[in-house]
Amino acid sequence: MLYLEHISLNWSSGAPVLGVKDKMGRPLSLKVAIKKAVNRVYNYFLDMELLLLRVIGFIPIFFIRKFFFKLAGVKIGSNSHIHMGVQFFNPANVQIGKGTIIGANAFLDGRANLKIGDHVDIASDVMIYNSEHDINSEDFKAKVEDVEIGDYVFIGPRAIILPGVKIGKGAVVAAGAVVVKNVGEFSIVGGVPAHIIGERKLKNPQYKLGRARLFQ
Repeated sequence: MLYLEHISLNWSSGAPVLGVKDKMGRPLSLKVAIKKAVNRVYNYFLDMELLLLRVIGFIPIFFIRKFFFKLAGVKIGSNSHIHMGVQFFNPANVQIGKGTIIGANAFLDGRANLKIGDHVDIASDVMIYNSEHDINSEDFKAKVEDVEIGDYVFIGPRAIILPGVKIGKGAVVAAGAVVVKNVGEFSIVGGVPAHIIGERKLKNPQYKLGRARLFQ
């Protein structure tokens, strides 16, 4: 954030130079200040886009929602379905494979790359993040890491997937789990933080998920 009350003139170089400080009170060069200003304007437009997508997300007809999601940059494979109430950050970085179902009110974070495979079943209220604050940074800055979810994964209701996690093919994440590290193929994890609680017996899944609800 730029603080106008910190704008001053710096005469030390012999010519007037506009001095701008950041929220921590540190001086910024003109190049950095312009970059921050452009980024702020970009984020205003992004916030408006996310608001519109949030409203569109409650239209009870999927092909209409899908049109606007794809217009915003979400990559959606054939026969995939996104239920009502799903929210995004930076939708252009979200990629969804074919035959996948995203449950109602899920949160898909695209501040880094989010790749969801084929025939993935993501239940309602699941939250997938790929950005978080660096708690050891003096200015509490954000850091981003890609998230990847393999084919035939099942993620139970209200599970949380944190940045940098890769979930292997066929893995199962139990309801309410908080996944903070990678999950191996066909592993079953649960708990806070999530840990291995079993192994999936089906090793060569070829099923297709059932028909999504018409008005959800």
